[in-house]
Amino acid sequence: MENNSLTPRPGHLYVVATPIGNLADLTARARAILGSVDLIACEDTRTTGALLTRIGVRKGLVAYHEHNETEAAERLAAEIAAGKSIAVVSDAGTPALSDPGFRLVRACRRRGLPVVPVPGPSALTAVLSASGLPTNGFLYVGFLPPKSAARIAFFTRYQDFDYTLALYESCHRIDKAVAEIVATLGANRVLCVAKEVTKLYETFWVGAAVDVRSRLAQASLKGEFVLLIAPKDFEL
Repeated sequence: MENNSLTPRPGHLYVVATPIGNLADLTARARAILGSVDLIACEDTRTTGALLTRIGVRKGLVAYHEHNETEAAERLAAEIAAGKSIAVVSDAGTPALSDPGFRLVRACRRRGLPVVPVPGPSALTAVLSASGLPTNGFLYVGFLPPKSAARIAFFTRYQDFDYTLALYESCHRIDKAVAEIVATLGANRVLCVAKEVTKLYETFWVGAAVDVRSRLAQASLKGEFVLLIAPKDFEL
């Protein structure tokens, strides 16, 4: 079938997931598509260039990131409409999930151009699957605002939410965010905090918020973090 092909077709956009740490997680299909498309739109040409070098692919790259996304999306969609096959990737994981990609996909959909997902690594789904928190439903909210008052307002608003809350947080704010959860949602709210998923120093902290906060205080906070908040009455 077309969407399972390892050979990209003209006039198609391919949304390609790339490893979030472990290079072995790059799928055979992703490798084949990246090696055969006409052009790769990427968040950082240096990061993607290094990935391509490691897998033995030489390909034209064009920068597509948060600062040029609106303009670049229309230009790239026009190239796809003219017959080019283009892959869009982020620095790590699945494009369009708190990473550039959405505007290009939307531009292609508006023009009636085919958009083909090439699924693979995602920090969000990886942590959900290994957390032990409920996965029958969840709300993904990306990155919370940098201001403490806005984060507290969010936690307060969703304190009785029936499903798991999933978000990303920076190494500079993860300790503050967990402290705010303790203060607003209670010391016993079950959390999962994960960092450096699929990398050498992959770490999961799962348990009562107060305990997770204590363990974070003794740990290195370098890296990228995923934070999951269980529903109010959930117990491990």
